[in-house]
Amino acid sequence: MKKNDNNKLIDNTAEDEFNLEKMEKETEEMLKLRFLTKENSVFARTEGGFVSLKIGDEFYKRVLVYRVFPFTNPEGYISIREPDEKAKEIGIIKDLRNDVTKETREMLEEQMRLRYFTPVIEKIIDIKDEYGFAYFDVVTDHGPCRFTIHMGGSSVVYLSDTRLMITDLDGNRFEIPDITHLSAHELRKLDLFL
Repeated sequence: MKKNDNNKLIDNTAEDEFNLEKMEKETEEMLKLRFLTKENSVFARTEGGFVSLKIGDEFYKRVLVYRVFPFTNPEGYISIREPDEKAKEIGIIKDLRNDVTKETREMLEEQMRLRYFTPVIEKIIDIKDEYGFAYFDVVTDHGPCRFTIHMGGSSVVYLSDTRLMITDLDGNRFEIPDITHLSAHELRKLDLFL
């Protein structure tokens, strides 16, 4: 029940049911899984270096590319999403090697290299701990780098028994593929996080 302009109570049950139906339909649409293949979709590079997508009558002038399982299955289950803040999923590419053309695969892999850029830490020069922050001075496969992380929380995460992922204050990711390859001196510096 709600009031109309004359302050009289009116029955809005039908309106509530309509909204419920609309919500159920939207939920059903969100839960639908659409697989994208070379037969039903066309990806193209835009002038700005982004990727567009055409599926039947639908056209997306820009799409985002995400790995559903970035560490365990980087070539499988690639999520294609709208570029707004909700990042609504448009569809899934089940197997990047077989379900799209070579040109499309190269285009999507380029987008994912940008999204998942993760320098590998090859040498730890120093780590300083001050006031709840850790200041890293390292050498990566892309050259020397300095970054800062929060001491608490999930800045350093084990991906396996020996593989670490480190996320700095700006959200940049760094990887140590195997901590057993670090020197004893480097391990002592990293000991705060192990």
